[in-house]
Amino acid sequence: MSPAVPTDDFDCQTCGACCAYSADWPRFSLESEAELAMIPEKFVAADLGGMRCENDRCSALDGTLGQHVGCRIYAVRPQVCRTCLPGDDECLTARQALSMKVLL
Repeated sequence: MSPAVPTDDFDCQTCGACCAYSADWPRFSLESEAELAMIPEKFVAADLGGMRCENDRCSALDGTLGQHVGCRIYAVRPQVCRTCLPGDDECLTARQALSMKVLL
C-alpha cells in the first residue's frame, strides 16, 4: 500500500478516514441539547462527550474504508462531522494517519 497523497479528487464515500482514525474524534462541542437528543444512544460514548468508537472507528460509520463507506446518522451527525471538509486539515490528518493501514 502506498501512503495517502492529497489530490483534488477526494471521495468521502470511498475514504472514511475522518471517521476512523481516532477514538477522541468526533467529540461533541457545539451541539444543542435538541441536536444531541436526535443522535441514537447506541452511537453515543458512555461519557456522553462524543460518538462511541470501536477501536478508533466511529460506530456510526458503515462499510469498508478505502472502498465504500457511509454514515448511519448522516442527517443528525455532530457539528464537527459537518464541518470536516474534503482536503481540509482534519481530512488530511486523518488520511495521513490511516495511509499505512488502508489504501486511500
